Amino acid sequence: MNILNNLLFPPTQAPQEKKQRRGIEIKSQREIEIMRQAAKIVATVLKEISQMVEPGMTTADLDAHAEKRIREMGATPSFKGYCGFPASICSSINHEVVHGIPSPKKTIRTGDVLKVDTGAYYQGFHGDSCITIAVGEVTPEAAKLIRVAEEALYAGIEQVKAGNYLMDIAGAIQDRVEANNYAVVEDFTGHGVGRNLHEEPSVFNFRTREMPNVKLRSGMTLAIEPIVNAKSKRTRILQDKWTAVTVDNALSAQFEHTVLVTEDGYEILTDRSKV
Repeated sequence: MNILNNLLFPPTQAPQEKKQRRGIEIKSQREIEIMRQAAKIVATVLKEISQMVEPGMTTADLDAHAEKRIREMGATPSFKGYCGFPASICSSINHEVVHGIPSPKKTIRTGDVLKVDTGAYYQGFHGDSCITIAVGEVTPEAAKLIRVAEEALYAGIEQVKAGNYLMDIAGAIQDRVEANNYAVVEDFTGHGVGRNLHEEPSVFNFRTREMPNVKLRSGMTLAIEPIVNAKSKRTRILQDKWTAVTVDNALSAQFEHTVLVTEDGYEILTDRSKV
């Protein structure tokens, strides 16, 4: 399997990115500090969106806000133009799994399960994060799915420290999801992030022997992002060639953080509670 086959975007280089380097990059202290700033921009935008979403808005409204704020804070949207993607956020509703394209025709409604994913490119480095928002009053089933998806993310993050392995992250995520009788999406994975939006290694959300079980080292920066379906793990791509949906129209939820590996643990760079 190519190292980038299962990333959340195709392995085509963004216009602003340098040529993909081989191997896993260990960031210097200077680079980590820049990534903290890129990630803070992403966290700020997602926090604002979570507070402003209300029924009757469109996903295009959210995209316009995200792009405006990213640029106001001195960065550029990581997603816009990346592999031809036309927007600054991915906005995926209910059975849409990932890569939903914002549209003025897509109205947000009470009860929706809304995924918002965005990235910011700041002084040569990217931050990347995703949240799932319960719009208004959602069903108990939807609320549980959202809760478990977020718990799975943090279960994976708790396994991050120098000396642990990628499969420690994957196993913790998979166990939390399957303990609740949900399914981990296997068609997409997390990834390294830094100079490029998508770098090695692939960060799986399920146990696999298809890729090397990489040992974590201090200075690695990872985008950990479990996607959890209420029923089948399988997905399909719509005719727009971007939007992935569940094959059974069941709900899907996703959370993502950019995480720094440290000697004794981790630092969540896109922590929204700190902005």
